[in-house]
Amino acid sequence: MGTGSRMPRGIEAFNSYIVNTAAYLTAGTPTTNADRLGVLPAETTQWVNLHTEWVPLYVKYDDKRNSRTTAVKDQLLNIIDRCVDLDQTSHILDRIAASPNVTIADLGVFNIKKGLLQKSTHTTPQTVISEPVIASLQPQGGGSVLVKCYSTTGERASIFDDADSVQFLSIVGDTPPASAEVEGLNRDLSTKATFTLSLGAGKAGKHLYIYFRWYNTKYPALAGPWSVLQTTLIL
Repeated sequence: MGTGSRMPRGIEAFNSYIVNTAAYLTAGTPTTNADRLGVLPAETTQWVNLHTEWVPLYVKYDDKRNSRTTAVKDQLLNIIDRCVDLDQTSHILDRIAASPNVTIADLGVFNIKKGLLQKSTHTTPQTVISEPVIASLQPQGGGSVLVKCYSTTGERASIFDDADSVQFLSIVGDTPPASAEVEGLNRDLSTKATFTLSLGAGKAGKHLYIYFRWYNTKYPALAGPWSVLQTTLIL
């Protein structure tokens, strides 16, 4: 599979990718993930240096009003190109995919699909999902809210590989819940990553408070962690 389908080219999606992969490569004691997967120290250093160069530029890019400029955008796109070139020259992602030590978690972090091996592993998941849900809420009017759920490495809204749905806890009102553990929250799930909550026109002017997590209906004990509280004004 080509690098283009593994490594995001969009600035927002690449931000999540470089932040997560740089941290993942250097994590692990006494053997780092990079060492375990056969990524050479010099390659790891180059990857991490690209991340270090990326972070302050992305902070400027993220501030649309004060510091996002064409020059900043061009510098970020240049870093993406250099990261792609590094992988194409050294075949880092191909080597990770072929490593005898590779795990499903590794494949998920680096957005590597591994055909039949991955599919066969996913039929009998063994570990609790650690991937958080990143959700966007878009009020549509008439008491409806459009919800889109992403994983940390996904460019498009989609259900995380180890899950078959997204579960959510919600309440409408004026006071946010203290945590996902409080009583009185409504529990539901969606098998689609993009869906609409129809709360009713009478709820306009109130707030929707909602938590999300990746969920597998066949293996509920392996459900992921609840997200931070999300909220939006209902229109």
